[in-house]
Amino acid sequence: MDGRLIISYVEQAVFFILGLVALGLELWAFVDCARHRPNAFEATGKRTKTFWLALTGGSALIGVISLFGSGGGLFSTLGLFGLAAVVAASVYLADVRPAVKDAGRGGSRNMGPYGPW
Repeated sequence: MDGRLIISYVEQAVFFILGLVALGLELWAFVDCARHRPNAFEATGKRTKTFWLALTGGSALIGVISLFGSGGGLFSTLGLFGLAAVVAASVYLADVRPAVKDAGRGGSRNMGPYGPW
């Protein structure tokens, strides 16, 4: 077997694994967004639930297309739209999710994992 052929197979495997990780991240963001109440989004000032569902759902769709679509162009695993989809899901998970999760609990924000502090 030629060395370039082995490197090509390894490269394709790495990109496929990265695409699977990105798709998992995007699906996690979409499912988490779907399970929170709509008024929790508005109470925290993080746009509406419909906006975040559309954004995370679109990113999950782009992730599926980029992973299982034809292997080149703008929808390739690490293409421009794939990168934008990962960024959108990451923004939801890093910024919106913690705020909405705290708003859904209610009560004081001075609560630790074992009670108030």
